[in-house]
Amino acid sequence: MAVTSTEITALNTLTATLIDSVTGYRDAAEHVESSQFKDLFGKFADDRSQCVNTLRQQVSALGGEAEGDGSFLGKTHQRYLDLKAAITGRDDKAIINEVERGEDYLKEKFETALKDVNLSASSRNAVEQAFTSVRQGHDRMSNLKHSMEA
Repeated sequence: MAVTSTEITALNTLTATLIDSVTGYRDAAEHVESSQFKDLFGKFADDRSQCVNTLRQQVSALGGEAEGDGSFLGKTHQRYLDLKAAITGRDDKAIINEVERGEDYLKEKFETALKDVNLSASSRNAVEQAFTSVRQGHDRMSNLKHSMEA
């Protein structure tokens, strides 16, 4: 029973972080100038929404209550970004830098979760499935950020 509770907590933590990612991508899509980036961010928000659903289904399969909201840290970070943007403005490069920073955080969360020996095979599978999207988003944003620096 304790392992299931720990597992549910781990899955819900990842879910909350993914919800933050969805919110961040939607916000980025709303504020970026390039239509190419708008489309890209919208696609990643949709992909992350599917990951949220995957993890929620696993929590339900374990008998838990799935996370329905983002994290406190994610909400605090968003308010900080709103304040920063009001003072300094937003441009595509600044938005991409922030998205990439969020991707680093998200990737680290998933890597930590995948090291957890207490995950059942079905939970590990759900986390790995979501991590595929996370890793692709991370790599794409990292490449985009570095290409804009050149």
